[in-house]
Amino acid sequence: MDREEFERIVQKRKKANAAFDFHINICNALGCIALGSEKVKSQLEAEVKARGLEHRCKVQGVGCLGLCGSGPLMAVEPDNIMYQKVRPEDSGDILSHLGTSPVERIVLNKANPFFARQHKIVLKNTDKIDPSEIESSLEAGAYAGLLKVTTEMIPADVIKTITDSGLRGRGGAGYPTGLKWGTVAKMESRTKYIVCNGDEGDPGAFMDRSIMESDPHRVLEGMAIAGYAVGASAGYIYVRAEYGLGIKRLKRAISQAEKMGFLGKNIFDSPFSFSVELRLGAGAFVCGEETALMASIEGQRGNPRPRPPYPAESGLWGHPTLINNVETFANTAPIINNGSEWFANIGTEKSKGTKVFALSGKINRVGLIEVPMGITLREIIEDIGGGIPNGNQFKAVQTGGPSGGCIPAAHLDIPVDYESLRALGSIMGSGGMVVMDDTSSMVSVAHYFMEFCKEESCGKCIPCRVGTDQMVQLLSRFLNQEATLDDLKQLEDLCEMVSQTSLCGLGQSAPNPVMSTLRYFRDEYLQCLATAQPV
Repeated sequence: MDREEFERIVQKRKKANAAFDFHINICNALGCIALGSEKVKSQLEAEVKARGLEHRCKVQGVGCLGLCGSGPLMAVEPDNIMYQKVRPEDSGDILSHLGTSPVERIVLNKANPFFARQHKIVLKNTDKIDPSEIESSLEAGAYAGLLKVTTEMIPADVIKTITDSGLRGRGGAGYPTGLKWGTVAKMESRTKYIVCNGDEGDPGAFMDRSIMESDPHRVLEGMAIAGYAVGASAGYIYVRAEYGLGIKRLKRAISQAEKMGFLGKNIFDSPFSFSVELRLGAGAFVCGEETALMASIEGQRGNPRPRPPYPAESGLWGHPTLINNVETFANTAPIINNGSEWFANIGTEKSKGTKVFALSGKINRVGLIEVPMGITLREIIEDIGGGIPNGNQFKAVQTGGPSGGCIPAAHLDIPVDYESLRALGSIMGSGGMVVMDDTSSMVSVAHYFMEFCKEESCGKCIPCRVGTDQMVQLLSRFLNQEATLDDLKQLEDLCEMVSQTSLCGLGQSAPNPVMSTLRYFRDEYLQCLATAQPV
């Protein structure tokens, strides 16, 4: 496919869609499907047909609309109306109100801070495109970035653009993306690989899952651009097998992209060729660690290995390998299309762009959000999230999953960026954000996450295998009010030992929830001491 044919396909799709007076987009992501959105779509399609509106009104399933706790969600354009908790029996009223006032009982104000305070880059098209139709993605701009790099840029220019943008890895530690790409590009090897880490295992996290379900072509395009930049001709997407809908849509997207020539041989009539395969994980949390993930792709047990060598030097089957997570790749095409300066002007000095978060827990508005780096925790929780339900008070927010920490109310006004969160004993992580109110026991929270890490430890190294088990036992003593001051000291010593001597990131970060709760909620541990113990 050349540029002329590509642009012809895009314009044809745009012209076809422009013929409709109304577009009704129904959330077809997993959260809304679980609440019945497919039945709503079927009933609405039947009602449109019964009223003879097929040529005026287009009904389509789209990706995540964000406010997951109020699904099924629906957006009506050009009326600029959104509906929440839609039922099949609402279909008639919705059609009767097209072009007029909304149906008041289910209307959702789009001026709601949940929507108004967001800045969407990664999620920009999720509420507009049908993730099962490649033409829908093309209309929204898919593969324009890949066309640009393969026909107008050399690999070094692509890497420079990503570097200058300031994009950092969205999967954990925030390593500079351009630096990682540049390292792989410099490796002298005829065989290189791209790996997309979609093994999202943090409790309360659903960012990457939603992206894969809602805009799979954006992920594929980002991988192909990376392949062009570093000299790789093959890529793998590693997805946990529990993500059935995301897997289904990724498989379809790969097939569609291959048929249209966006993946495969001589993409856009250039010398560049790139293929993508799916690999399914069996739900092992440790396989989110890059060396364990590669071992799993190779068909081995998903155990981490010591570094160096790093994957950029010796990764899959001993070849240089670039590993980024889903959200990192999803940022790539927008940066190519809009330029590095555009992206670098969003966020803070050291944390550029936006970040997608899964907002959950004791909060009024549960859902998927994308906000500029540097926004405060208070703005996220009180403005976007709508505060704490049932008149309770905010107590803490846990960021970064089992690897993160719990941040108390005293620090609600800190900016959300890599350095600020790390200074408080937490991390950005992949983007889970679990809110707790004043009914939550922080010792119980620490016990839950430590038990999770204990169960998910691969057992390869003693500090993690034994240390996490001992910490679970100690935390259980606190919960049973059997602990002593010696137990408290031993718990602190174990945190230090496990974090400093474990082989991989799972063990090294496993004590974080315990250390952060000891730091900010030490009084709750003291209250759990055996009654005979002096405090």
